[in-house]
Amino acid sequence: MGRSFANLHIRSNNLENTVEALRKLSERHGEILGKSNNEATEIKVVMYVSKNNENWISVLHDYFVWGTVKEIGKTLSSLIEEPVMTVGYMNEEIFELSFFENGNLQAERIFCEQWTRDEYEQLKEERLNDDYLRKALDIRIEDFEDLISITRPEQAVDKLSEIVRMSLWSDSEWITHEETLRERFRTYEF
Repeated sequence: MGRSFANLHIRSNNLENTVEALRKLSERHGEILGKSNNEATEIKVVMYVSKNNENWISVLHDYFVWGTVKEIGKTLSSLIEEPVMTVGYMNEEIFELSFFENGNLQAERIFCEQWTRDEYEQLKEERLNDDYLRKALDIRIEDFEDLISITRPEQAVDKLSEIVRMSLWSDSEWITHEETLRERFRTYEF
């Protein structure tokens, strides 16, 4: 078993709108964040938010894992006008990148070796749309072609981190152990 993480990112420079959308997500859709419908409303949802640069706001939460982060990103995208990018990295074998707008999957890429695709029989992109991805990431064609040609998940995360000018290597579980993450992310309770 290797390293795993999941996070989501909103292509926005408006932190206040993002925080308000996260509040709505927590209040209206708490079940996708791991909160049971039977739990009292006084139980708070804790999220970690960072305005990384002029283009991206990152969000971490304990319930973000490969397999859940996409549904959360999809739902959040219906509450906010900006594109939502989800990142799932599992066992150093799979790096899944998905983009959502208005509650719909717009584009997706899975970076992995062929043997991984063969092993996980159902592992395939739900919606390949490279034009959308390139536009959403706001990158040159040459850089995009370099990115999508990568099959090693770790290299793809590094390349995408370089392209969007923020580290994608982050997870809510790492906050207590890594000072750089504690300094970068602010805690919000909803």
